[in-house]
Amino acid sequence: MTAASAPSSRLIAHLDMDAFYASVELLRYPELRGQAVVIGGGRRHQPRETTDAATGAVTREFATLKGYVGRGVATTATYEARAHGVHSAMGLMKAAALAPDAILLPVDFDAYRKYSRLFKAAVRTLASVVEDRGIDEIYIDLTGVALQDERGRVREPPPDDDPWQRARDVALAIKRAVHAATGLSCSIAVAPNKLLAKIASELDKPDGLTILRPADVPRRVWPLPPRKINGVGPKSAAKLETLGIRTIGELAQADPLWLVQHFGAHYGAWLAAAAQGRDEREVVTHSEPKSISRETTFERDLSAQRDRDALSRIFTDLCAGVAADLQRKGYVARTIGLKLRFDNFRTVTRDNTLDTPTQDPHAIRRAAGECLKRVALERRIRLLGVRATGLAAEADPRAPAAAPQYEPLPLFD
Repeated sequence: MTAASAPSSRLIAHLDMDAFYASVELLRYPELRGQAVVIGGGRRHQPRETTDAATGAVTREFATLKGYVGRGVATTATYEARAHGVHSAMGLMKAAALAPDAILLPVDFDAYRKYSRLFKAAVRTLASVVEDRGIDEIYIDLTGVALQDERGRVREPPPDDDPWQRARDVALAIKRAVHAATGLSCSIAVAPNKLLAKIASELDKPDGLTILRPADVPRRVWPLPPRKINGVGPKSAAKLETLGIRTIGELAQADPLWLVQHFGAHYGAWLAAAAQGRDEREVVTHSEPKSISRETTFERDLSAQRDRDALSRIFTDLCAGVAADLQRKGYVARTIGLKLRFDNFRTVTRDNTLDTPTQDPHAIRRAAGECLKRVALERRIRLLGVRATGLAAEADPRAPAAAPQYEPLPLFD
């Protein structure tokens, strides 16, 4: 067998911002550069600033992970913190055991969304076929994309043009544009398809630029564990290991029929193709979201009776956040839903379908409140969430969004 046995003429790039949330915070707190920093704290972990009355100099005191108690989760971490074993989705108490002196900062999603918009806008000045894959990553179809001069005019390729070299030059220009727009670094990989580009963008982080031609797959991809393939989760990786497959190369050499026997027709066939580096998915420039939601997990379980006021404020803020997201993205929602997780980890959901689709924060708060009335709040609450589904484009996307300005209502309307 050979990797990517049917070489594609496509040139697909995957751009991944480096430690995105942490990097945004380092722009705000440059004195933390080079230190182990973990993002995932709450408001109480906000740095404390003091100003010297005589000089006007500002000094900051930062919280650390030492002695952390709670069930917060690390959203991301600087590479210095990762060297201690800290990674995203790790519980902060475990992270504290690994790196007690690491700085702990609260998350600031408004800032991260701002920088996300900035870097994506910078990319689109150089390439038009871009697939948004989340707040910090995108796919870019670089097939046929040419370099531009300083005035934005397309440069004519030379007669002996090498498409891979041209793609490398464009990717380098994209990296420079992203840094100029945000002050942040990113890693880009160019490959024949999305699957390989996604794998390759991790190979030379941070600030990497990787060119992965089909002939490079056996050397650079096959030695990696199967978990590096986007779509191979922990359970599948564990099962592969029990079957004696510990690398992508070993997976590529496996009999496809044997994989089908162990993993089913669809997933087994996909594993065989993915290990060979085959992927025919297009870069999709637009897709309609199925839902918009906001939720929060509390650092301590809250009681509907004793913590009624706090829950009311949080509930109202979640509804306002969903409304703001709908307005910003130009959608109205037909159904408003509620999600609750209790201290025994039981999760319940309720939905309320409206007569008229809405993006109004008051209407969303009322609808979510009706859902809440259908739940017995006898146990303490661990998680609270609000979601909007049944989305449709608003009638006039040019209409200005109304700011959600209203006081938190009681938990029950």
